[in-house]
Amino acid sequence: MLSHVAYSIAPGSLALSRSVLDRAADRRRDDAWLEKAWAAPDTQVTVVAGDQLQVIDDRTALRLISPSEAPPGTRVFLGIDRESGAGQTAEGRAVFAVVVADEPDESYAGLRELGALLNDREAGMAVHIVGLANWHAVHTHCGNCGEHTVVTEAGHVRDCPGCGMRHFPRSDPAIIVLVTDDQDRALLGRNGAWPEGRYSTLAGFVEPGESLEAAVRREVLEETGVTVGPEVAYAGSQPWPLPSSLMLGFYAKATSTDIEVDADEIAEAKWFTREDLRALVDAGTMALPGNISISRRLIEGWYGSGLSGSW
Repeated sequence: MLSHVAYSIAPGSLALSRSVLDRAADRRRDDAWLEKAWAAPDTQVTVVAGDQLQVIDDRTALRLISPSEAPPGTRVFLGIDRESGAGQTAEGRAVFAVVVADEPDESYAGLRELGALLNDREAGMAVHIVGLANWHAVHTHCGNCGEHTVVTEAGHVRDCPGCGMRHFPRSDPAIIVLVTDDQDRALLGRNGAWPEGRYSTLAGFVEPGESLEAAVRREVLEETGVTVGPEVAYAGSQPWPLPSSLMLGFYAKATSTDIEVDADEIAEAKWFTREDLRALVDAGTMALPGNISISRRLIEGWYGSGLSGSW
């Protein structure tokens, strides 16, 4: 744990980590209950095409419809809203999604646009179904024998009728870290594909057999040549179902400050004081990650307050 650095992400500030629904996983295999829930007049359904969600006209909330209005598609049980009243049983209101094969049009929007606008209930629904929709799109066939898989357990499993293998949704763990030095400067980098002035914290996928702390040290060293010592502290996590990541946020302390970027992913990396960062952001010459990203919250946790300007 960090012994003398007390940075933290503000509680509730991670836009895509909010959730209200009880996922009620025990109901996914209860076909009779699911059919009863689908037939209930107060059940709500959201529609997703690719990684885009159907929204209301002002694009600030999900469009929620009744089962009778739902289009054909893959039906997914998202859970039970136990705070909404009695619903079809004493348990509460059931919530489903339908994954359609249509190309999304102007009535749809993505998580980058919606994430900070949705309430806690709908934010949890959105990341759940977008993650599942992306998984279904690339797991139509069995990776073991090639047979077409069948959707089971209310959209949360795909079974292979050929070899009997069961396929479950996956989340790929990725670390994302704000590194500071002895002068309390923050290390930020710019991806080679980004325009000048766009910076973020460092990130990368966890490799097989690797701890999260080891992944932090490896990624920082590979991308910037900076070494990280034993002080690595967990700060929070956020699903990023674009297509299937789980971002695990950390603060870490560097034991070296010389920078040598990998010139592959990272084109430029710099140490920033708070004064440097504020001046560049205020001048409009530096853009920070968007408000729904955990990277933004790590930076603001170090800075000590909110910042303006984003991608």
